[in-house]
Amino acid sequence: MQNFGNIMKQAKKMQERMGQLQQELEVKTVEAQAGGGMVRVVVNGKFEIVSLKIEKDVVNPEDIDMLQDLVSAAVNEGIRQAQEMAAQEMAKITGGLNIPGMGM
Repeated sequence: MQNFGNIMKQAKKMQERMGQLQQELEVKTVEAQAGGGMVRVVVNGKFEIVSLKIEKDVVNPEDIDMLQDLVSAAVNEGIRQAQEMAAQEMAKITGGLNIPGMGM
């Protein structure tokens, strides 16, 4: 039974560390861009858009579709990078194990 107690203590420590990680990820950010930097997005570790910048040169009222595509591409890349960042941080805690119920 002593092993079970140790396992439970380790699980509790891991859960506490994951809570801390979630708070840390709120302030960590990644930046992604599209169109050679014409559209830039910053996404935090909670997968929220922190900022979105669009260069004036890319705004063409005659070609709104292109602008929409660039914004979508930048946002999707930002979210992908934020997910990768969160997964890397999580792996530091779990040792790379995929533990059900302990995910972000």
